[in-house]
Amino acid sequence: MMLHKDRVKELEVQSARLQGYISSPEKQQQLYKRTLMVVVISQIFGGAGLAAGITVGALLAQQMLGTDAFAGLPSGLFTLGSAGAALIVGRLSQRFGRRSGLAAGFLAGGIGAIGVVISALTNSILLLFISLLIYGAGSATNLQARYAGTDLANSTQRAKAISMAMVSTTFGAVAGPNLVDVMGEFAISMGIPALAGPFILAAAAYILAGLVLLILLRPDPFIVAKAISDAQRTTSNLLLEENPDLLSINRRGIFAGASVMVLTQFVMTAIMTMTPIHMGHHGHGLNEVGLVIGFHIGAMFLPSLVTGFLVDKIGRAVMAIASAITLLASGILAAMGPADSIIVLITALALLGLGWNFGLISGTAILVDATPPSTRAKTQGSIDVLIALSGALGGGLSGMVVAHSSYATLSIAGAVLSLLLIPFVFWAGINQSKV
Repeated sequence: MMLHKDRVKELEVQSARLQGYISSPEKQQQLYKRTLMVVVISQIFGGAGLAAGITVGALLAQQMLGTDAFAGLPSGLFTLGSAGAALIVGRLSQRFGRRSGLAAGFLAGGIGAIGVVISALTNSILLLFISLLIYGAGSATNLQARYAGTDLANSTQRAKAISMAMVSTTFGAVAGPNLVDVMGEFAISMGIPALAGPFILAAAAYILAGLVLLILLRPDPFIVAKAISDAQRTTSNLLLEENPDLLSINRRGIFAGASVMVLTQFVMTAIMTMTPIHMGHHGHGLNEVGLVIGFHIGAMFLPSLVTGFLVDKIGRAVMAIASAITLLASGILAAMGPADSIIVLITALALLGLGWNFGLISGTAILVDATPPSTRAKTQGSIDVLIALSGALGGGLSGMVVAHSSYATLSIAGAVLSLLLIPFVFWAGINQSKV
């Protein structure tokens, strides 16, 4: 009985707090800014966790399996794991709020990274594969965190909110690859294989990101956004007539936004996954691999503030087309440039990251525009499943393509495939003008 009364009182307090946000646009903007700050802090840690798998995952598998043919498997596995995690995180966020969903995802990613370290220590291939699947939860959560900043943003703030979440990932993501040698030496000092070292960093980073969200993301922006939407829906039919986007689901917009993100993820993951292997075959060491991947990840996230501004100002479709052109240039340069030139590799991989950045932010903005709060988190989670699956497919196929042909063939195929974005954007009828 006492527990029931406490629960009722808790719900009444929560309802009163939500009512305060519903009736005060100023409080909504304050919470919007606070949410962005918390997301930025968590993404700094999350970026460091993400970098480990990208930088040494393929090299660790190559070492443990003794062949290049399955070197793309780690990327495929943790992106496949991120697909399942994206669905779960999306459902948790829809039901319990961003705080619960995102914190759970990051903590699971940390557990997966610990499993990778143990698998390297015990030389267990099975445990490596299982751990990489679980580790993928961190990658999925890292991407889904970009949605948290949009929950209380209006249409002219959404791309900028997405970009704020993404650019903060840069600090950890660029530092991670450049700590490969340091973490390798640290791992060796503990009797752990050097290539497992970055996953020690990943475990600590993901767990810290989860704790930041669990402790600081209060009140939950998604719960507040749903309460505001429900209040508007029940108190003003006139408001709904003037703003039908509050309830309507733009299925064409959802399909278009998803397609842009899925295709850019596939091309980026396929080329990126095999670049460390390609560099190893041409005499580049771990430091050089870390440098190239660091520039690549920096280009994935650092331009986000400018990209977000451009997406809001000149339009979602224009930036989606820019993504296709940038990915095309990256693929051609990676295929035709001299493999022993670190400058060419840095430029090609930076363009690859920039093309992905353009596609992800423009596609995300299209998706957020097309979904009301009542279904937004669940829809976003489902779309991120497709993004992760496309990455898993790209990573898994990349090793086979290179093993049976060449890295140049893989890069040219990615360049050609990226061109499909241009006719698709026009076919889908995405509005070319700014929002």
